[in-house]
Amino acid sequence: MKLVFAVVHDEDGYKVMSELNEKGFSVTKLSSSGGFLRSGNTTLMAGVDEKDLDKVMEIIENNSKSRKQVVNTPVTPVDIGSVFMTNPVEVNVGGATIFVIDVEKFEKI
Repeated sequence: MKLVFAVVHDEDGYKVMSELNEKGFSVTKLSSSGGFLRSGNTTLMAGVDEKDLDKVMEIIENNSKSRKQVVNTPVTPVDIGSVFMTNPVEVNVGGATIFVIDVEKFEKI
C-alpha cells in the first residue's frame, strides 16, 4: 500500500479529485497555500494499492497542467521618491508536486 500526497493548484484540485473518485479511489482534500506566489493549493491524500499507483499518477498528471500567469512584483524605490512601483513578471503556476510514501499498516474502521 502507498500513500500519495499530491499538491495541485486550486484550479485543478476539483478536476483531479473528481477523476480519482470516478475511477474508484478515495481521496481526502486538504486546503493549503504556499510557494512563490503564496497562492491557494489543494493537497490531495489517497491510499492506493501499489498496482494502482501508475493509474493514480496518470490521473493527477492529466488533470493538473502548468500555465503561465503574469504577476506584479514590487520594485524597490531608488531615487524615485516614495512612489510605489510594480514590475510585471510572467511565471509558471499549476502542475503538481507528488509525494509517494510506503504504508506499513492500513486499517479502515
